[in-house]
Amino acid sequence: MFGLFKKSPIKKLQKQYEAKLQQAIHMQRNGKIREYSFLTAEAEEIRAQMEALKAEANSSG
Repeated sequence: MFGLFKKSPIKKLQKQYEAKLQQAIHMQRNGKIREYSFLTAEAEEIRAQMEALKAEANSSG
C-alpha cells in the first residue's frame, strides 16, 4: 500500500540517462569529441542499470 508513494528508481535513472545524452549532444556539437565519448559511456552505464532493474522487476513480479 505504501509503495504507491515511492518513486520508481527506473524513472530516476531514465531522467539521468536523458540528461547525459543531452550533455553529450552539446559536447559533440561544440567539437569536444572526447567529452562526448565519456558522457555517452556514462549514459550507457545508466541504461544498463535500467535494464537490470527492469529484468529484476519482471522476474520477481
